[in-house]
Amino acid sequence: MGDDGHGHRQSRLFTTEEGEFDADRAREESLPVEDGELIDTDELADHQRYVEGRGIYDERNRVNDLTGKEWKYATKSVIAEGYPPDLQHELRSEHGGQKPPRLCAELIGRFSKAGDTVLDPFAGVGGTLLGASLCEHEGTGLREAIGFERNERWVDVYETVLEQENEERRARGDPPLEPQELRHGDCADLIEDVPEHSIDLLLTDVPYWHMDELEQTRNERRTRESKLGSFDGATGDDGGDSNDGEPVADEERTKAEWLADMGEKFSRFADAVDPTGHVVVFIGDMYRDQSYEFLSADLARAIESAAPLTLAANLIWYDPTKDLHVYGYPFSFVPSMVHQNVLVFRLESESESEAEDEQD
Repeated sequence: MGDDGHGHRQSRLFTTEEGEFDADRAREESLPVEDGELIDTDELADHQRYVEGRGIYDERNRVNDLTGKEWKYATKSVIAEGYPPDLQHELRSEHGGQKPPRLCAELIGRFSKAGDTVLDPFAGVGGTLLGASLCEHEGTGLREAIGFERNERWVDVYETVLEQENEERRARGDPPLEPQELRHGDCADLIEDVPEHSIDLLLTDVPYWHMDELEQTRNERRTRESKLGSFDGATGDDGGDSNDGEPVADEERTKAEWLADMGEKFSRFADAVDPTGHVVVFIGDMYRDQSYEFLSADLARAIESAAPLTLAANLIWYDPTKDLHVYGYPFSFVPSMVHQNVLVFRLESESESEAEDEQD
């Protein structure tokens, strides 16, 4: 096919002396090459466009801003990555349940679009908020984020982290991270001020129990014992990693009570989420008293039973850099928890349900 002035230069054929496709020459000519093959943009549909270095983007994509190539990778059910201890990690680690902001940014990129609004009702030290800001520079575009946090200490930590991180970024010539809104108060109260269907993505790491005034630091044994205490008031040594949730306010509180509380809260959260949006929840499993507590499955059932949400996926975040400990040796096999569950829920609109029925 010749170049008539209206076509694309990539329609020219580039071959080696052996008659094979010359990818290097095509790249030198600024032609789109993916996986060693030339992309013929002349053949793209009206709803498709080629994004340099990223692949083909479908304008009908309502879930995120990923190209087909990126989408394919994002559908992997396991995220096997240890995230570096950056973004003022030492300060954020005062909170035992903080999640890597770059992991949060990756999940935000999978389940939202640039300019969308993200809510974290259990924000802690603001990993979700930092992730939303990172998307401006290391993802597909800035998201606005709102966080709820009832412990004023963690609000202060987030604000200090952002201030110190931006000082360092400016010093090395990097653009600063956009500040996000972290509201101090109880999520059950603050959610009432969020307009219906105004949230595009809810991303959070749930606490095991209600938070209290107990200061949670990594160096206080009392806090660790409280955080790792098993359900129903039982105590004992931890046989594996917990989900790094919040401190236990009342160790006599049962798992059933916790699940009922989570179901009620997510039922209220769901009203704020757009019908085409997603709810993404971190939750780790436990090993207690020689028994495996399948908290992720329990929580998924509790949320589905109480809220208009459907479990769409369970992603596994596996951290290959996590330290291993010898539990149970040599008498009993006790798992070392090196993964977190990431439950993905969705609210389905009537049009989406009809589309899925047609595909079936």
